Amino acid sequence: MGTARAFIAKHAVPVYLALTFVVSWGGLLVIGESSGSSGTAWQSDPQLPWLVMAMLAGPSVAGLLLTGIVSGRPGLRDVGRRGLRWRVGASWYAVALLTAPAVYATVHLVLSFASPTFLPTFPSVSSAAAFALGAFVVGFFEELGWTGFAIPRLRMRASPLATGLLVGVPWGAWHLVTNDFWIASTFAGGLPRSLFLALTGASLLCGQLPAYRVLMVWVYDRTGSLFVAMLMHASLSACTFFFGLSVTGWAFVAYVFALAAAWWMVVVTVVLGQRGRLSQQPIFRAA
Repeated sequence: MGTARAFIAKHAVPVYLALTFVVSWGGLLVIGESSGSSGTAWQSDPQLPWLVMAMLAGPSVAGLLLTGIVSGRPGLRDVGRRGLRWRVGASWYAVALLTAPAVYATVHLVLSFASPTFLPTFPSVSSAAAFALGAFVVGFFEELGWTGFAIPRLRMRASPLATGLLVGVPWGAWHLVTNDFWIASTFAGGLPRSLFLALTGASLLCGQLPAYRVLMVWVYDRTGSLFVAMLMHASLSACTFFFGLSVTGWAFVAYVFALAAAWWMVVVTVVLGQRGRLSQQPIFRAA
């Protein structure tokens, strides 16, 4: 047991990433095999709640389990303290909650000059409340692992930009099932499925999620608040729910790449505004 614990402690982040994928994707496979293929779109799949739970179990279970193994009860208490740290200043709440809506609204507005089909369709009030709750649940469970475990340990030896990329790229890969494969039947349109998957997958791996994770690391560095990280994640998830889109095929591909470009523009703006320094701390203390 001591040897296994020492190995996990030495390779904490790679072990976390591997376990996250095994739990999430393994759970999807088990549920899919047990229920069979319904042939329905993902939105109407009766197994959707169980599939979502399997996905969210990955980062949360892996994060809490490895925290307990590596840092014991003090580490778990530290996760709780960071999760309850809410006094960080109103400006950081504004950054965490309003950045994603501002970027999404801007992208939709700019693209609407090319075609009015890019104007978003918003949900009803009752649906909006359900979407907001769902977005917070997603942010809560995912960030128990990504920010609760992986990021503080990477920040001990990597810059905020490197940390954001080292977490953001696997984070994008982890989303390939939900944000790429699941949506292909809805948004691929006339594009070959393989081409659609490759293009939208590239936008996840290199664009949207790595850039947003860099911003999340920057905010976490400045606040030390796991709670704010959860809200920032929830804000992004809420935007994917609230900003409905009816385009398919090449138009959808243009949309996701426009989002990716917009997020990297925000990162560059923040870096320039901070004079090349995303952190005020030379070494981020892990739990």
